[in-house]
Amino acid sequence: MASFDIVCEVNLQEIDNAVNQTSKEISNRFDFKGGKSEVSFDKVGEKIKIIADDELKLRAIQSLLETKVAKRGLDCRCLVYATEVTGSGGILRQEVTLKKGLSKEEAKKVVKAIKDLNLKVQPQVREELVRVTGKKIDELQVVISHFKENDLGLPLDYINMRS
Repeated sequence: MASFDIVCEVNLQEIDNAVNQTSKEISNRFDFKGGKSEVSFDKVGEKIKIIADDELKLRAIQSLLETKVAKRGLDCRCLVYATEVTGSGGILRQEVTLKKGLSKEEAKKVVKAIKDLNLKVQPQVREELVRVTGKKIDELQVVISHFKENDLGLPLDYINMRS
């Protein structure tokens, strides 16, 4: 029996690198000079904190961050933006959490998509992942290629391929 897992997880080192690149670009850009705009990554809490002088700069930082994340080969849909909070002096703060794991509804969506393929594979929901097993590794590869071609709106990864 061959198997693999469908998960939703993020490489924290790549996120850290993307945040550092964003922070460096903010410090070098002329439109951010003299302000309090910054971005930082809390590795323990796995959250990104954005501080911006105004709405325009907040949107610019979000765009920069998404660009850097995409250049590192990560899916931008793993970034979940909280609502911005206005602090003293009109400074905006926003937390960005990283999407980890599949919810029950998302896992059901993945299982349904696999069953619709009519292959001899068995999807099984296990906590925050979906394990797909089958006798032929070719059928498992068909499942992976199906998800890569047809977007479900989820940042999916495929790990632990065993034959």
